[in-house]
Amino acid sequence: MRVVALSDTHAPRRWRSCPPRVAEHVRGADVILHAGDVCVPSVIDELAAYAPVHVVKGNNDGPDLDAPATLELTLDGLRIGMIHDGGPAKGRLPRMRRRFPRADLVVFGHSHIPLDESDGDLRIFNPGSPTDRRRQPHGTLGLLTIEDGTLTRAEIVPVT
Repeated sequence: MRVVALSDTHAPRRWRSCPPRVAEHVRGADVILHAGDVCVPSVIDELAAYAPVHVVKGNNDGPDLDAPATLELTLDGLRIGMIHDGGPAKGRLPRMRRRFPRADLVVFGHSHIPLDESDGDLRIFNPGSPTDRRRQPHGTLGLLTIEDGTLTRAEIVPVT
């Protein structure tokens, strides 16, 4: 299963329509995960034209975005938690384990800083932002490959 992870698209200020380098990756995806700060629901509609989208609400998302604050789902046998997560970087792995005790992977956003970290039992993954790189050298997204309940690939890909 090919999964594209996004976060912090910040439309319409930063995302007027799907950027071509993002479209290259979402085209052919089986699922898209968006970890919040969509800002306008039309982004989800646009992404849904490529693949089914699972989204959580970020701190910049208003009531017009119909999304939960957290989400737990299983994709091809892999248990995934999703949250925007405005908490501190220090202690994030144990905090995510407490929040998602059965998850194998947690996809989160907020910081715009790409991160792929594991403690052996839990992997946490922030795809960064494809449109608002802040202090990062590039805008980024995440590519995940899931096979029979196992995350076989997790990659942060520059798109700017």
